[in-house]
Amino acid sequence: MTGNSGNPGESTGWALQQAYRAVAREFTRIFAAQRLSPVQFGVLAHLAAVPGLTQSELAKRVLVRPQSIGEVVVALIERDLLIRASPRGRGRRTPLRLTSRGTTALTQVAPAVRACNRPAALGLTTGEVVELNFLLRRMADAGAGSR
Repeated sequence: MTGNSGNPGESTGWALQQAYRAVAREFTRIFAAQRLSPVQFGVLAHLAAVPGLTQSELAKRVLVRPQSIGEVVVALIERDLLIRASPRGRGRRTPLRLTSRGTTALTQVAPAVRACNRPAALGLTTGEVVELNFLLRRMADAGAGSR
């Protein structure tokens, strides 16, 4: 868990946890303006990029359990941010789509999300952001394969 010196500050996992907390605080503040959680924002963003995803597909993309995504989707439907594009049925693909209110909510947080992702806001150069993004996705993929 620690580097060779035994100092927890040298642990990659611990440094990642600390960076996560710093970034998550800002994203949580941004999403709260639209009464969204980070997972709800992820659902809206994925559906904006790929309309018609199913709950199962969304769960994989936002990295939550399939059982958990159901509650997220229901809450977003109740707020008229999502709709089911076809009737539900056992074994039937039920695509989800953003409503105009969902699109508006996403549009309203987008500038602040973009600002948080600027290299300077992260304390990095553009090249470092590209490298960090590559490494984080690689770590996420490796972690997904270990389950």
